[in-house]
Amino acid sequence: MKYLYLVLIAMSLAFTSCSGDLLDISNPNEGTTDKYWTKEADAIAGINGCYSALYKEGTWMRWLSFRYDLASDEGYSPSPWIELGDWARFNYVNYNFYEGNNVHWEHFYMAIYRCNQVLKYVPDIEMDANVKTQVLAQASFLRAMWYFQINILWEKAPLILEPTDAGYTPVEATEAAIWAQIEADLKTAINGLPETWGDADKGRATKGAAKAFLAKAYMQQHEYGLAKAELEWLIEKEGSLYGLVSNWMDNFTHLNENNMEGVFEIQFDDANKGDTGNNASMATGFQRTQFYAPGSIGWADGKARRWLVDEFLKEKRADGTNDTRLYNSVFYRGYMNDFPDGNPLYYGVNVAAQWDERGWGDECYIRKYGTWYYRDQEDYFAPNNYRIIRYADILLNYAECLMETDGTVSQAVVYVDKIRERAGMSKLSESLFKNALNSKEAFLKRLQMERTLELCFEGWRWADLKRWGLLDNQAGIDELKQRDEDFGNFIIGKHNRLPIPQIEVDNSMGGLTQNPSY
Repeated sequence: MKYLYLVLIAMSLAFTSCSGDLLDISNPNEGTTDKYWTKEADAIAGINGCYSALYKEGTWMRWLSFRYDLASDEGYSPSPWIELGDWARFNYVNYNFYEGNNVHWEHFYMAIYRCNQVLKYVPDIEMDANVKTQVLAQASFLRAMWYFQINILWEKAPLILEPTDAGYTPVEATEAAIWAQIEADLKTAINGLPETWGDADKGRATKGAAKAFLAKAYMQQHEYGLAKAELEWLIEKEGSLYGLVSNWMDNFTHLNENNMEGVFEIQFDDANKGDTGNNASMATGFQRTQFYAPGSIGWADGKARRWLVDEFLKEKRADGTNDTRLYNSVFYRGYMNDFPDGNPLYYGVNVAAQWDERGWGDECYIRKYGTWYYRDQEDYFAPNNYRIIRYADILLNYAECLMETDGTVSQAVVYVDKIRERAGMSKLSESLFKNALNSKEAFLKRLQMERTLELCFEGWRWADLKRWGLLDNQAGIDELKQRDEDFGNFIIGKHNRLPIPQIEVDNSMGGLTQNPSY
């Protein structure tokens, strides 16, 4: 059973009169801030409204994966909607393209507004002190999570920490200032969040989720020592709170969710099949699957790069078979030759007989998170939880932090080997890539590949490329071009970030400036 955090009232709570104009007539059916934030139930509904922001198209529900998966070297978009495809290949012309840019800005700041309401009004409510602390900690966590995405995508933006009204004029903050606020919010969250929740509250942010995000924030700033300290807390909880599940696929289906590998998950469900408005029937399904599934099953607007298939096939498992992470990550012509024990039915299609009939050619499709394992057609209501952070990511991040501080290769490889051995692969020292143990530089380069083999299409590749500096110099871009021809369009110093939505710049009265080179 899923536990979704949806408010059953509209979340436009801050309605205040600003003049005596005859047009300023209050709607008696709408809540107002002076009458709403008065009791514990209001605080609970408010924080639930913060979580419900995850069910918006500008988040991981749909379009954010285009930014993180398809703009990276892991994927691309051949969409017949040319402008949509262009935004995955660095051809930014219309800076107000909604699905590629403005939708993220709009939904992130809507979510931040909801968090700001909770953080402003809940402190004055007379209620159980422990519940209040947890509500405020969750709002701090979620606000930090959204500002994290803002820094990854635009690198500067307004830093809004109070509820605002229509008269607000934005003022941009630097990337460093936003990181500082993210750190402050996550430290507040860590101090107020429990390690676990009861079954009725599965999916809420935990202390471990806040520490994981704080570690990631530090890593993006190359503060590896600080990140390592946060990750150690999660590492020490292995076997009690966290760990690797034995079946890797349990991380991507709806059959074994909120398991010990899930550090923070969006609680998707196909129970509600409405639109994405703010009402009791709003859609709560994972919509990315519709856009990534092959044509005639989904829209095929996002596909995998072939180099991933080739990279997986370079190395056999310890038992001599191919890496089953490939089978469960990418769908491609001839996969049954590589996995003879695999299922020839994909969404009910016999791929051996019908591949060409379906017109799938030599394309590689993103299988991870699809619902091919139980149904014949995709739609906008997949029930799979999206695992924003899972423990495998923690292990690989920790290995990186060890190497970037005072750790040795022999210490760091232990955490990489946990990932490899769970997948049935040999230890790195016994593999084709054993020379990666010869130096820090060689190990870190191999770690980059280990991360994408484990985490491809999970939304972290773009942040990884930025952190590793591959977007900052021609050598890095040349490496990426070998895997993804779209990087031939990449301009260093420009495409490291998105353009700020032009309408926001134009309406800011000089408070916002466009990003460099746009």
